[in-house]
Amino acid sequence: MGEPGLQARGAQNLASRVRADGGVVPVRALQRAGFSRHQLDRAVAQGVLWRVRKGWVARPDADPELLAAARAGVVLSCITLARRRGLWVLDLDRPHVAAPAHAGGLRASGATVHWAKPVVPRHPDALLDSIENALVLVAGCQPYESALAVWESALNSHLIDRSQMGRMPLPPAARKILSAASPYSDSGLESFVVPRLSWLGVAIVPQVWIAGHRVDFLIGDRLVLQIDGGHHVGAQRTSDISHDARLTLMGYHVIRVGYRQMVDEWHTVQDLVMRAVAQGLHRERPGATRRF
Repeated sequence: MGEPGLQARGAQNLASRVRADGGVVPVRALQRAGFSRHQLDRAVAQGVLWRVRKGWVARPDADPELLAAARAGVVLSCITLARRRGLWVLDLDRPHVAAPAHAGGLRASGATVHWAKPVVPRHPDALLDSIENALVLVAGCQPYESALAVWESALNSHLIDRSQMGRMPLPPAARKILSAASPYSDSGLESFVVPRLSWLGVAIVPQVWIAGHRVDFLIGDRLVLQIDGGHHVGAQRTSDISHDARLTLMGYHVIRVGYRQMVDEWHTVQDLVMRAVAQGLHRERPGATRRF
């Protein structure tokens, strides 16, 4: 094979390596992997790679968020990182990034920039923050309930360990959320329930198995609160209706609400629960059979 063939293969190897490393890579990382400055310059000249800024290159099809982070010298963090890791995020109106404390002149157009010192050291080549750092920023950035939902999503997904987080130097806001967070919420909407209804003074237990299925919340002994997300359609919806009927025959009272009620019309959900409790529908009925 002639020189052009070798060069083409080298460019392909370089492009493959950049893709494997996320599509946006510091030049020093590629040099550590054995690629020469000449190979990098040739790949840029051929359009195989782009120069993002001094010391960074990217593939033309690289992730736009990673490209923007590399250009600005920041890492994706807070709720942006949470969303990328598949956690439940209520609202994301703009990118959230984290910057080194010494980067005083930094500008990240259209983004919310966090300057707090990380609890987990950040590698200088990173464009994505650690989940622990992101959650700490979420705790200080987002409203309490929204932040709690993200933390509970991380616990439920086993992305963090409660005991390990507890040993880190967490700021007060993060420490408060860690102490309140539960690993049992399957949806961020469920994270809203206990903080919003605890004033009732009635036991509220999440994810209880009754009649072969989990219910989202058991309030008292007999009041079931079910929260429908976007997946409650088709066969799932049919199964939910069937289970609601079985619960009713067993003496439970079921309140089923949807996403919009939880997010935009909470007062209607609270009113339903308050009136059910006022009627004693949360209490064990004489002669009723409890079956889990």
